[in-house]
Amino acid sequence: MRNPKRQMSDAEAWALLGRAPFLHVAGTDPDGRPILRALNAAVADGVIGVHGARVGEKAALFGRPVVASAVEVIATVPSYAVHPERACPATTWYRSAQVEGVLAPVDDPDTKAALLGTLMSRFQPEGGYRPLDAADPMYRASVKGVAVLALRPERLTGKASLGQDKPAPMRRQVLTALWQRGAPGDVAAIDAALRFAPLEEPPGFLAGPPGVTMRCAMGSEELDGALALLRGAYWNVDHSDAIIAGAQPACPAWVGAVDDAGRVLATARGLSDHTKLAWIGDVAVHPEARGRGLGTAVMRLLLDHPAVRHARKAALLTKDAMGFYARLGFTEVGRENERSTMVRLQ
Repeated sequence: MRNPKRQMSDAEAWALLGRAPFLHVAGTDPDGRPILRALNAAVADGVIGVHGARVGEKAALFGRPVVASAVEVIATVPSYAVHPERACPATTWYRSAQVEGVLAPVDDPDTKAALLGTLMSRFQPEGGYRPLDAADPMYRASVKGVAVLALRPERLTGKASLGQDKPAPMRRQVLTALWQRGAPGDVAAIDAALRFAPLEEPPGFLAGPPGVTMRCAMGSEELDGALALLRGAYWNVDHSDAIIAGAQPACPAWVGAVDDAGRVLATARGLSDHTKLAWIGDVAVHPEARGRGLGTAVMRLLLDHPAVRHARKAALLTKDAMGFYARLGFTEVGRENERSTMVRLQ
């Protein structure tokens, strides 16, 4: 790869291929005519499996060298993030993965059924069907009749272009512009860029106490840690772990903080219609991290989140933190069952 800073690990490349909604597969037929198809694929044990009819244009690729690729557009970066007038800096951040190899027919019925089963579990994860088994009379003829192809990689390449090869000041400038724009996907793009290539000094909107990394988009890596902070909190005593865990990523705004080892130190989320009301909930700070201004930093990040800051009103319920929220501009407007309703007009 020309720019080694853009190289993804094999594991990252496989993960991208595995979650892509489809793969583009390209090759040539025996006469040299190019063929390009978008195919659903199953990724398992270092093999890409596809299926289809035994005849047709796609069948001309069977047993021949092909290339399969997937791409994720992470963000369209506006030119004004770099220069106030010049159009040239406009660019796109993306991740891509490419596999080269031979698209070889799979003849073993059990292997075919296993690849087809992986395909089913991926695109119908809720179940609702009998597991595929080549010996099952329900599936025996279908497994035998369908063509299943396995692409075993001879070469795997993963590439990420997330601005990581730019100078740190420019990176902070671009990340800040994305945060201020707040278009769909911008917050996730900021998080992806910083997870792939962290900055020693983060942009100002992610400032936090020393030794803490602020997260503008918490993810699956932080879910267990956030759950540990929220489990047993007075407002969650009637909720199971599954309900608490499901609520966090379902929100348009879920922020937090981690330490250098990745341990979750704080979490907060916001439900919002982006216009009238944002509801703040599940705000928690690890006991060992209190008294350092982390709660304030997390709340300021949440209130400045694009999904929250455009709402005319932010509201929450609290039983014991009225003073803390008052310092952030919230006013008590009601009290019921020992809990205060607090509102902040934005």
